[in-house]
Amino acid sequence: MRAEANENQNLIRKQFLLSSNQIKKLSSLSASEGKSEAEIVRLAIDAFEPKGAGNLNAPELMELVSQRLKEAINSTKQANTVISKTLKNLSLEK
Repeated sequence: MRAEANENQNLIRKQFLLSSNQIKKLSSLSASEGKSEAEIVRLAIDAFEPKGAGNLNAPELMELVSQRLKEAINSTKQANTVISKTLKNLSLEK
């Protein structure tokens, strides 16, 4: 299931226990990725493949690769925007 698909579906509340290290990692990932902790958990669940990608057929594997590539491109665009704004602000301060 694609992460974007979650936004269009009814979400169901679940409660689960995490270690303090997992909480720290989740908080850190949330801050660094600019996503909610819930979205990080959903993405991790979507990405989890206990048998690895070897059990996917070619179309499923291509969809997975395509999805991950789109996520990487979007993340890079966001980072580039932040960098551009920062550089512009730095040049204005001179």
